[in-house]
Amino acid sequence: RGLDVTEDLLPEGFRGRSAIVVQLWWLVDALLFQPSPQIAFGWRRMLLRLFGASIGRNVLLRPSVRVTYPWKLKIGDFSWIGDDVSLYSLGPISIGAHTVISQGSYICAGTHDPTRADFAILGPPIVIEDQVWLASQVFVMPGVTVGRGTMVAARSLVSSDLPAGQFCRGSPARVVAARRSNP
Repeated sequence: RGLDVTEDLLPEGFRGRSAIVVQLWWLVDALLFQPSPQIAFGWRRMLLRLFGASIGRNVLLRPSVRVTYPWKLKIGDFSWIGDDVSLYSLGPISIGAHTVISQGSYICAGTHDPTRADFAILGPPIVIEDQVWLASQVFVMPGVTVGRGTMVAARSLVSSDLPAGQFCRGSPARVVAARRSNP
């Protein structure tokens, strides 16, 4: 067995990059991404792109954003990712254009298979479409799609797909009302 016991538990190619690249990203994150000044949005976009993330134009990422595997992340133009947001990208995470992920939210594209004795790790994709607003401390579970233009209230748990153009809240999040469109 190797020195990293977890390596034996991961499916072949699960990380999407070698262990060396993963460790290099974590080092860059700790030394260059996290301590960067608030206004260094271009710097953080560049670092994520260097590690394979697809980051659109004028995306604003706060320095306290955590990204597990940048190469599994896609963010559309003019989106905003707030303070202390975790993008747990064991699986692909796609965030649309003109979307806001507010502070303290956790986007969790990683889970385990409870039906297996070894609790095999899984990475179901998460899709957050264009013009979505996830308010503070929203938790999005693996395999979920949040439809275009939907707003999810603070501290909601998104455990299943949410339709487009709705206002949702709760644990689990449910549609409360249709979102009004701009005049």
